[in-house]
Amino acid sequence: DSFLRALRYFIPYLIIVVLLAFFASVAILLGFFVLIIGALFALVYVMALYLFILPVLMVEGPSIGNVISRTFSLMHRNFWNNIGWVAVFLVLLIVISVILSGIILLPFAGSFFRTLLHPEQASAMVEMTTNPLFIGLSALASALTFPLMPVFSLILYFNGRADEEKKADQASNEAGGERLKVEDLYAKPYQEENKENPENPDNK
Repeated sequence: DSFLRALRYFIPYLIIVVLLAFFASVAILLGFFVLIIGALFALVYVMALYLFILPVLMVEGPSIGNVISRTFSLMHRNFWNNIGWVAVFLVLLIVISVILSGIILLPFAGSFFRTLLHPEQASAMVEMTTNPLFIGLSALASALTFPLMPVFSLILYFNGRADEEKKADQASNEAGGERLKVEDLYAKPYQEENKENPENPDNK
């Protein structure tokens, strides 16, 4: 009798525990997803700030306070545009680096696959990295990819400056349109052909 009465509680308890485990698994998965996305977003954000530092430093002077304030100002002025462009740039840079790395490894494919298939022969990988040809190809790949970052940082900086100056011009034009001008205090002169012009010969 006690066993049968316990089943009344055990079965609902078991169902609730299964549902709780399901929702807990979903929550943990979402937590990892948000954590990964948050970490990637923080990485892109910090990278975007980093890209503004050198152009601000070189164009606007080496004042640390000014560099910090201007970096945050230019970065946050078009926040989502800057984040998006930096994310696209990083993806392209990674893709280009992977392609160049694959091209560099082509002459050493035998040593690379031998190391993967036989981990005990890891010395082959060390020998590959000390090979003058590998060092030269790696330096060439770095020479092709490294200038992309400062060029892109300058594009970001001058794009931010252009947008900043455009908005400043618009604000000054709007403010200037509301101010009373000196010529507004005087009547505008008549056109020569205007019939109301007292100097018009037709009116004499």
